[in-house]
Amino acid sequence: MVRAMEEGAEDPESSRSSKLGRFRGMLESGASKFRRSLNENNGTISVLPPDDDDNNKIPAASAPLPEDPPAPAQVRPKLGGLLSRTENVKPSRGSGADATPASAPPAAPAVIPPPAVTPPPTPASAKVAAPPSPPPPVRKKPTDMDMMKEKFAKLLLGEDMSGRGKGVSSALALSNAITNLAASAYGEMKKLEPMAPDTKVKWKKEIDWLLSVTDSIVEFVAVKQKNKDGTTFDVMATRQRNDLQANIPALRKLDTMLLDCLDNFKEPHEFYYGSKDDDKGEKVQRSDDKWWIPVPKVPPNGLSDANRKWLQYQKDSVNQVLKAAMAINAQVLTEMEIPDAYIDALPKNGRVSLGDSIYKMIQEDFFDPDNLLSSLDLTSEHKIVELKNKIEASVVIWKRKMNAKDNKAPWGSAVSVEKRELLEDRAETVLLILKHRFPGTPQSDLDISKIESNRDVGYAILESYSRILETLAFTVLSRIEDVMSADAQAKGSANIEKTKSIKEDMESVPKTLVDGAETNTEQQGEADGKKANDENAEAKK
Repeated sequence: MVRAMEEGAEDPESSRSSKLGRFRGMLESGASKFRRSLNENNGTISVLPPDDDDNNKIPAASAPLPEDPPAPAQVRPKLGGLLSRTENVKPSRGSGADATPASAPPAAPAVIPPPAVTPPPTPASAKVAAPPSPPPPVRKKPTDMDMMKEKFAKLLLGEDMSGRGKGVSSALALSNAITNLAASAYGEMKKLEPMAPDTKVKWKKEIDWLLSVTDSIVEFVAVKQKNKDGTTFDVMATRQRNDLQANIPALRKLDTMLLDCLDNFKEPHEFYYGSKDDDKGEKVQRSDDKWWIPVPKVPPNGLSDANRKWLQYQKDSVNQVLKAAMAINAQVLTEMEIPDAYIDALPKNGRVSLGDSIYKMIQEDFFDPDNLLSSLDLTSEHKIVELKNKIEASVVIWKRKMNAKDNKAPWGSAVSVEKRELLEDRAETVLLILKHRFPGTPQSDLDISKIESNRDVGYAILESYSRILETLAFTVLSRIEDVMSADAQAKGSANIEKTKSIKEDMESVPKTLVDGAETNTEQQGEADGKKANDENAEAKK
């Protein structure tokens, strides 16, 4: 310590200059921070040029704003004096004339911003082009797998997209899905024409999705299995349920036949369907209530024999599809259970359900179902469905009474079992004739209640698939009959015109020729009569 003091006393001038340099650096650093804070508040930051007396790079501030106070001038402090950051340094008293004042650091040069470039004035007529809008996002086309997942997700939810558990059963959801698919693919089928190619692809693809559910409806059966040592033993294996295994391939075959029949009408034929603007004065109206369906047109002399035979062949093919679909549908509906809600709504006996007039005709000794149907008013679908409801209700009542174990059931037992069997058989005969005579009528109350309360998925698929094929076959058959009816009218009109032309030709023959022909006929008759009399006279002799 003493040695350090002695070294400081020996060289006081160098110690003093080092201390002053350190103080000067601290002062300039504080001033630069102050100026930097001001410039940051104004939004610009600049760098001071390096000082000539110091090798350190010190940031310089931009020119102060007019309202900012000027920075205090810095002078060289007196030797050995204590300074604060806020007071100015005065020159030393003992320095005399030889003392040179400390030079203040040069003022920071003002940073002049570059002149703003003003754009050239645009004419008033020039329109500012709007920035191009971004292209719309490309929507990815859903794949078959995505569509199938979406369809089966709706089926699992029971057509309740809210997910609150208020949907229908899986069987009814599948039945509705098949029905809606057929309605979207076939439509009302106003004309005899093939299905569109994209619609046919959609129909085949989606009906395969819905029918694939039946592959998982199986039953256990015992099969023989042979062991390695030659012994055999029984094991339980799974196979598709018998009714599905028999009816699903049959319905697919009927569907294919129906599509092939429609494809046969793609070639040009002799009949056609006119547009709305054709023959406005001679527009033919339909005789039934389906006025919106166009009436086919045929040549004035009717169809040719070859075309008429081909049309009859198509009608027979569609009729086979109709009968097969009706048989499968009736069988499936018979196997479905009757819901309790329908049974509770039935009347007490079959006579009340049928009515007195129909009941008397059914229980007659000589019963004729055709006579019964001809005596009833069946001019509308509503009356046909009402008659079906009455007959089906009476059949259910009589069957329940015959199968009841307790004879004292609240149904009553005024009719014997044999008579109930006879009435039931006659009622089912009338019902069968009614269904075959009017195949396109809506479903009865019993059928609707069975479909809605059914929980068997296999029955639901069979019933809905056979029902839509029955409806489609009946529609195609009706359109073919429209063409044949138009052909019959044209042929009858041609025959009438031919007969009329013959009469006109006969009337145009001269009267003298007719009178001469009549005279010759009378003379010939007299000669024949005279000859016959002569022969009779000779025979008597």
